[in-house]
Amino acid sequence: MTVADGVEAAEVRAALQRLRRGTGLEVAFGGLVDDASCVRIAELNGTATRSLSGLAIRAGNGLGGKAVALARPCTVTDYSTSRQISHEYDAVVAPEGLRAVLAVPLVVRRRVRGLLYGALRTALPLGDRTLAAAGAAARDVEQALVVRDEAAALVAAAREAASGLPPGRGSGLPPGHSGAWEQVREAREALRALAPRIGDPALREELLAECARLMSATPTSATPTSATPMTATPMTAIPAPAPAAMSTAPRLAPRELDVLVCLTDGVTNAVVAERLGLRPETVKSYLRSAMRKLGARTRWEAVVVARRSGVLP
Repeated sequence: MTVADGVEAAEVRAALQRLRRGTGLEVAFGGLVDDASCVRIAELNGTATRSLSGLAIRAGNGLGGKAVALARPCTVTDYSTSRQISHEYDAVVAPEGLRAVLAVPLVVRRRVRGLLYGALRTALPLGDRTLAAAGAAARDVEQALVVRDEAAALVAAAREAASGLPPGRGSGLPPGHSGAWEQVREAREALRALAPRIGDPALREELLAECARLMSATPTSATPTSATPMTATPMTAIPAPAPAAMSTAPRLAPRELDVLVCLTDGVTNAVVAERLGLRPETVKSYLRSAMRKLGARTRWEAVVVARRSGVLP
């Protein structure tokens, strides 16, 4: 298991603990999509047996499979007798004696990445408060997955830009490679800006180690002369733009700027929408427009580029 995989599992585990603590549900369990495109139940909380461990949930099968297929939460008041779901998994659910069950999909960029379940051993309707808590726990995991994906994309982009380029750290840029080295440097700065948003220390250290590797690969003239070693540089520090850069900075609409300012706090689109009194779809539209003007591939890169060009403080 990689550090990133361990972090994702830890996020699911923590979400299940919060779900039980905040709702009084007797049992919580869940997992992420595996290589076979099934949700593999890997985390158990409050279970009496190991019968659910390792269970592979396929889309359309059982309560969780229904939630995956519909990409929305589903509930049953009595699992074993419900006519709203199929019953492929009754044999592994029965040893736990689960009756009232909810399943909430983890959806990132319109793709189901996992499931969270909560359950009681009595047949009782699960109220709005319980459903809201389950949704909040799922959003926490989804946001962690988004940040992890952003980090992986930045690392991949930097490595692709750096592959095949001559070694750096010389006194000047290799001829014909200045654009590629600039991409590497921008990816490194985006990673440094993203690192403080990573809650898990191991993954954060992995990102910072990648930043250090990229710094050692970048020619000195492609690196700001004021840069200090990664161990001494604040992770949120962004080089101040030169006057020439400010004069050529892209012109962003006021609302596009508002969205970027909110994103510097590491919040989701839903939180940005609430702060600005907009619909989430409108926030996404402003963000896409700002990213296009800034030439950024991700939201974090947009923030970094905006700061470097003087658009953001």
